Parts: sequence; C-alpha cells; structure tokens
Amino acid sequence: MAAASSFHLAKEISMTILRQRMIDDMQVRNVSPHTQASYILQVSQFARHFGRSPDKLGTEDIRAYQVYLTNERKLAPGSIHVAVAGLRFFYRVTLKKKWTFREVLPLPKKPQKLPVVLSPEEVLHFLDCVERIKHRVILTTCYAAGLRISEAVRPQAYRHR
Repeated sequence: MAAASSFHLAKEISMTILRQRMIDDMQVRNVSPHTQASYILQVSQFARHFGRSPDKLGTEDIRAYQVYLTNERKLAPGSIHVAVAGLRFFYRVTLKKKWTFREVLPLPKKPQKLPVVLSPEEVLHFLDCVERIKHRVILTTCYAAGLRISEAVRPQAYRHR
C-alpha cells in the first residue's frame, strides 16, 4: 500500500513540475491568461484520458486521443483546434520534441460558413421598415459601404487597421 501511495505522490509531483514549466513557458511568451488556462486544461484532460503523465505519452497516444475527441466526444472542429494547440505547445515548447507537428497533430478542417446574403428586394423591404429617415440613411450607408454589424456599431475598433 505504501509503494502505491509513494508512486501516486511521485506522479503528482512530476505533473506539478511539468505544469509549472508549461505555465512558465507560456508566461515568457506573453500568452494570455485565458489561453494559458485553456492549454493547461487540454493537456490535463489528455493525461487524465490515459491515466499517465503526458511526457510518457507518444504520437500514437495523441492520434488515439484525437480519434476519441472526434468520434466519441463528437467535438466540433473548433474545439479540437484548441486541444491540438494546447498539445502542440506542450510537446513543441515545454518538452522540446522535434516532431513534424502537422503530421503528429493535424488540425481538422473547419467547415466554411457562407454568409447570408439578402436579395436586393429584401434589403429594400428592410430599409422601408425603418421609420426615421436618419436611421434609414445610416443603415443605407453601412450597407453600401459593406460594413459588418460589429464595424457599424463600434467603428473606433476598426480605424487603425
């Protein structure tokens, strides 16, 4: 019983050292706190999935984990991108692995979403529903300039592009 307990303690210490090294690597690179938390979570979930320290896991484990995320957890490509980014950072930067990461940790293809485009009649109908002339002029100008909604409501955020 004591041997199992000391093994578990050694495993936790190893994980804590790796985790701190990864956090230090991210802080040195000025990675945002949100991204840091996300990457740490992704590596932790990866290790927990296999019940082993991530530095003891290899390329076949990574592949199996991506298959698991895709087929069993049915995560969206964007969620898998986050997991892959966290694992890439951990293995490339923290563990300094010299793998070809595009082969070991491929990114799933994100489906292209096409924007909804209104017909000219729909645009005219929409603008006709706007009662105040001032608002109609503003909306017509935004439409004619091809502005996104976010650009129209917060123009100062897009001035210095």
